[in-house]
Amino acid sequence: MLKKHQYFLVGLLVGGAVIYWAERIFSNNTPESNTAPTPVVEIKENNHSIKGYPVPEAMTFAGEKVPLDRMDVRERLDREVQVNAFWHSNSIILLKRAQRWLPLLDSILAANDIPTDFKYLAVAESGLDQVISPAKAVGFWQIMKSTAEDFGLIVNKQIDQRYDPIRSTEAAVEYLKKAYKKFGNWTVVAAAYNMGMSGAASVIENQRATSYYDMVMSEEPSRYVFRILALKNMLENPETFGFVVDEAYSPERMENIIVEVSVNNWNDFAAKNGTNYYQLKRLNPWIRAYDMRVKSGQKFEVKIPARK
Repeated sequence: MLKKHQYFLVGLLVGGAVIYWAERIFSNNTPESNTAPTPVVEIKENNHSIKGYPVPEAMTFAGEKVPLDRMDVRERLDREVQVNAFWHSNSIILLKRAQRWLPLLDSILAANDIPTDFKYLAVAESGLDQVISPAKAVGFWQIMKSTAEDFGLIVNKQIDQRYDPIRSTEAAVEYLKKAYKKFGNWTVVAAAYNMGMSGAASVIENQRATSYYDMVMSEEPSRYVFRILALKNMLENPETFGFVVDEAYSPERMENIIVEVSVNNWNDFAAKNGTNYYQLKRLNPWIRAYDMRVKSGQKFEVKIPARK
């Protein structure tokens, strides 16, 4: 049975409920309600459109004509133009790096009678960065260890010249020369850089192909040359894509020191030459340890920041 104070509490609860619901009912029926009306949200169609980038009407690679009058070739290039140019952040970085590195690659290629369009192969391979692929290819030119040793680069725990932009470019030059001697066509040479000389030769023989554009290959090599062409087009014509670079990466001012004896500690070497290990490694990424053994007859060019 309920006690007196319990009856009192029940009465309060019931009375409060009645008053609450009465106010709700009457307030909803009065014309001047304090409840704000639910706003109506009007959604307008967005008229912004995204347009694709144009495909050039004519192009060459290493002096060889790209057959853009063929629908299939034009479509394959179109794919790479859109895929690479719409990656805006990467495109801006490439344009900035190009100012620092492409003139250097240009000069090495030209001095060795290699068409300078091959500098765009390095852009396609690495984005002009010291990257390592899942297959352990290294550097600007993405050179495997066995290939590096075949073309005279030193690769060990202390030294890896695949990271040296100059030495690795010189090694790539030797590969390109050998490939051109085999195929006699620079576009096929570019494809062979990706799929290997034996791979390219096998496709040509089995398919009786006379042109890269008629070779049936797996997806990566079949897109490879077109990616190079798309990057060439973008880097040579940034205004066509609306890219504006206010501050490019200019070549750094450096000094060269010839090292012909072993280095016991690169920290000491850096301090002796007015710099530090960080700057030394940054300018000489081929240095892979804190010391370096130099054999008789060996000579290494070490770069340091230019001193005033």
